[in-house]
Order: sequence, then structure tokens, then C-alpha cells
Amino acid sequence: MSKNSKKAAAQTRRAKIEEARRAEKARERRNRIITITLSTVIVAGLVGWGGYALNSVNEKDEQRAAEAKKPVRGEKTWDKKKLTQNHVQGAVDYPMNPPVGGDHNQAWMTCDGTVYTKPVAKENAVHSLEHGAVWVTYNDKAADTDIKTLSDKVAKTPYTLMSPAEDQAGAIMLSAWGRQLTVDKASDPRVEQFFTKYVQGAQTPEPGAACTGGLTAA
Repeated sequence: MSKNSKKAAAQTRRAKIEEARRAEKARERRNRIITITLSTVIVAGLVGWGGYALNSVNEKDEQRAAEAKKPVRGEKTWDKKKLTQNHVQGAVDYPMNPPVGGDHNQAWMTCDGTVYTKPVAKENAVHSLEHGAVWVTYNDKAADTDIKTLSDKVAKTPYTLMSPAEDQAGAIMLSAWGRQLTVDKASDPRVEQFFTKYVQGAQTPEPGAACTGGLTAA
């Protein structure tokens, strides 16, 4: 191979190497651009989703707060100031059934989402209401499916209890301190409203008092 031919071949190799380097640099630039673009899109998506999730939580909190302020249609109320809170021994003659306040036994019924299959003493249940519990009671007019639905709801809701009460007038009755609602079905939307409004609600005489560690049977 002549000297000129060798020189031409060397130049060709250098040109190919230079072209390969330029191509590699171009690929690296493209990869960096793609990486930066994807990262930007992902971050923007996360920020957007986070903002959406935060807004959703805030909206739900606002909705719950609004529901808590609304009166429950059809509920009965008693003047909080007229419901005495003395600890007494023996039976108490309550003016309403189930009772929603008044003198009561010093021991409360455990109300940590507790479902009782037998009637409980009213004097102990009233003490639970004083601690901010909602008490669900039912008689033989209530359908088995409604009893099951309410049992499941109570079981997963702290500061609630449930028990049969054959001597009550309504099929299903929900009681809180100074508040009471009668419904025919567990699906009545006022049930959820009552829970939202009165489980540890503003009506509670002793907010934060224990619902655990009380009596577990009548």
C-alpha cells in the first residue's frame, strides 16, 4: 500500500471514529433530555396528585363538619342543663326509653364498638352516653339484616355500643346524651348523620372519657 493510500485509510478511520463519537454524544444528549422530561412529568404528576388528594381530604373534612352542624331530621332533644349527672346506686326512673341522660351508675358499659346480644342496664349505658358514646338499640320489629348491618357498623366505630331493648317503642333507636332518633331501617341516611354528629360530639358532657374498661355484661 502506498504512502498516500495509508494516509487516506487513516483519515477514513479517524473520520469514522469521530462520527461514532458524535453519534454517542448525540445519544447521551437525547437520553438526558428524555430523563429530564420524564422526571419533570413524574414530579408534576405527583405534585398534581398530591394536591388533588389533599383537596379531596379537605373537602371530605369540610363535608363532615357541615354534616355535624346540620340538625338530624326527626330527632328528639332534651335540655342538657336538665339532665343530671349524679352517680347513684340501684334503678333510675327515666322519663324517656331508652334514656338519654340523667343520674346513672358509677360504672359505664364498655362502648368501644361493643355489640351486646342481651339487654344492658340502662343506668350503665347512660354513663357511656356521658362519655360521648352513641347507643344503638332495637326490638323484635327490626329486620335481621338491619341488625347485622348496624352490628357491623358499631363494631368498627369506637365510642359506640349496641344492645337489644324489647321495651322500646321504635324498631331501631339511636341515643346520645340529650339526643335520640328512631328509624325503621339501617339504610336510613340519618343513621350515618347521627353517628357523625354525636360520636364524641359537642353534646358530650365528658369528652375524651374512657369507653374501654367498663362493664361487659349486664
